[in-house]
Amino acid sequence: MGPLLLLTSTLLCSWRMVDAQQLFTIRDITLAIEPSTDVSRDTNVTVRCQAVVSSSGQEALSRTYTIYKDSTMVYTKTTSSSEDLLYPLPEARVSNTGKYRCNIDIEGRKMQSGAEKLTVTGLAAPVLRLNKGVFSEGEEVTATCTAPRETGSIIFYFYADSKELLEERVNSDQAEAKLRFSGAGIRKIHCDYTVLITPDSIKSKESNSMTVSVKELLITPVLEIIPQQNIYEGDQLDLSCTVRNFQHTSQSISLYLSQGTQLLSSGNTKVNHTMVALAKDSGEFECRLEMGNVAKVATKTVSVTELFSVPTLTVSPAEVFQGDDMKLTCRSENFASEILRREEVTYAIDPAESRLISSEAGVFSGRTLPYDFNYTCTAQAKGIMKRSKVLTVRPKVSVSQPKISVLGRVILGRPFQILCQSDRGSLPINYTLMKVYENLNTTTVKLPDQEALFSIIIQKPEEITKFMCEAQNNRRKEGLLSKRLNATVIVPLSEATLTVVPDLADIAEGVDLLLICGIKGTPPVSFKWYRKDSAQPLFTTTSNEITKHYNVTSVGSKHSGTYYCEAVNHANNVVRSQSVKIEVHMALWKKGLIVASCLLLVTVLVLLLLLVLCFRAKRVRVDRSASVWSERPPNAVSDEESSLASNEPDVEYTEVVHPQPADPARVPLKKGTDTVYSELQNSPHGAADHHDYQGSVEYAELNSEQPEINHTHPQVNHHQDLPVPVD
Repeated sequence: MGPLLLLTSTLLCSWRMVDAQQLFTIRDITLAIEPSTDVSRDTNVTVRCQAVVSSSGQEALSRTYTIYKDSTMVYTKTTSSSEDLLYPLPEARVSNTGKYRCNIDIEGRKMQSGAEKLTVTGLAAPVLRLNKGVFSEGEEVTATCTAPRETGSIIFYFYADSKELLEERVNSDQAEAKLRFSGAGIRKIHCDYTVLITPDSIKSKESNSMTVSVKELLITPVLEIIPQQNIYEGDQLDLSCTVRNFQHTSQSISLYLSQGTQLLSSGNTKVNHTMVALAKDSGEFECRLEMGNVAKVATKTVSVTELFSVPTLTVSPAEVFQGDDMKLTCRSENFASEILRREEVTYAIDPAESRLISSEAGVFSGRTLPYDFNYTCTAQAKGIMKRSKVLTVRPKVSVSQPKISVLGRVILGRPFQILCQSDRGSLPINYTLMKVYENLNTTTVKLPDQEALFSIIIQKPEEITKFMCEAQNNRRKEGLLSKRLNATVIVPLSEATLTVVPDLADIAEGVDLLLICGIKGTPPVSFKWYRKDSAQPLFTTTSNEITKHYNVTSVGSKHSGTYYCEAVNHANNVVRSQSVKIEVHMALWKKGLIVASCLLLVTVLVLLLLLVLCFRAKRVRVDRSASVWSERPPNAVSDEESSLASNEPDVEYTEVVHPQPADPARVPLKKGTDTVYSELQNSPHGAADHHDYQGSVEYAELNSEQPEINHTHPQVNHHQDLPVPVD
């Protein structure tokens, strides 16, 4: 029960607090300037700030208003009233001109109005007052300038005879100035002011003008110079600066004695100064008296006659070289002859350690130093010494032996450049190119980066050593010769030839082939070998020799073709040899092998033919024997054989074969068939009976047109006709 009551009490309190909080929103805020944004001076102006706020409760909300002018806060107020905030500007002034804004803050919620510009025109006329109208020079006068009832930041200006004397910046409507005047006379004084408003300023009219009288002080400065005329250099000048009609006063007095801008001396009541007159002292001397802001001046002009002129130091000759003899001359051209003789002027050279000897008055001789040196001289007479301007002697450096060389490559028959140059020597330097001591051309080098170049063409290589150059920068001495030109002359290539080793007739498969390219000209040479059916070189090489070869090992039929070579050197002219046609013949061992193969083939064919013929001959005999004897009956054969064996001689047939020669072309052809009849009879009595017998005849026909022998088998008849015997 207890916890439930506590929870109920907490919820009830929270509801009451939420209900107690008042909800609100700032809907709008505006700023207005009344009666208008453009008003004249002394108008009562009101700046109104109006806010529109909506709230949920009846209680008034606390709100804070802030007014800004040109981003600067000028007014703030906290109120619970819902009425508009009013910011009064009674009797507006120009200083009230500016842009105004209003800001409202309610419990941290803020809103700002737009800007409105107020412009106030019209300034009050300034008023000038002086504490006295008559006063003496240097006496102080108090001037007061007032801008009635003006506000803001104001600058006051004070004038005398329309010339501004000073200005004062204040934050009030008046300013005071202390004025002092020098010089007697009547002065008109006035003032004006300017009111500063961001980002402009407004200037007032001029004030009333007041006339004052300035009385001259009787005190004056006095300047005295002794002597006053016929003053020569060396004379003593006595100068004094004093005060006349001096009266004791509270203001201090200062005297200043000066010549031009140089202050000679100063003091209070009297200043003295003594000096030796010089020509440069001719001019105006001044004695100045200052008392407060009052200054009075007394001046006098002095003319001093020059006793002798400033000496001039010269060198001869005008162009000197290191170690050469030179002469320095110190002279004063003008002098006062009425009081001074030329011989009375003495000269000295400076510095004394220059080791120059004086041979006569003002003349000094010696050798030039190896470096630049500054000389001055002094002329002195009657206590006056004058120094010349500094003379810098810059001895020239004699030119060294020139060096001769070529730029780039020397190619026979083409232009090339020869450079002549010395390691040291003062400019300008004349360079002359010579060929066998004959002058060809001369050029002058005047600038450090300039070069002596000569364009030359030679037609023979030996001409290159005939060139020399001469360098000269001292006209009093002969020039120096260089050594003879030594340079490589590039002879353009010519007469390219292609030589083939071995001879063309001896080029057979398997041999090594050398293609030798030779030229005339200057190496190094780049060689290239080509075959006509290819645009790319077969071989490329660079050599310091004029001949080079390309080796083809174990040539074959594929190497047959037309070859040529090209060559080029630094002259960049390409030369081409003649074209050589190369035919690769068959190797000798291949030829022998072919002949041996042919002979072997013929031999094999002949043997085969003989075997065929022999075989056929045997078949003929066997076949004939079978055909003749098979027609007889067995009993007849037996009887006949016994009869023949006993009573008739034996008959034997022989077949004659004509073999074909190995070379048919060498044996004349024979048309027709040769038939040979041969009968052999064996008689037991040794006598041959050609007519009383019976037997068979074998015919052998030889046809010379056929590679084999044709056999004609005679027909066997029962009458056993015998052929006609062969005689």
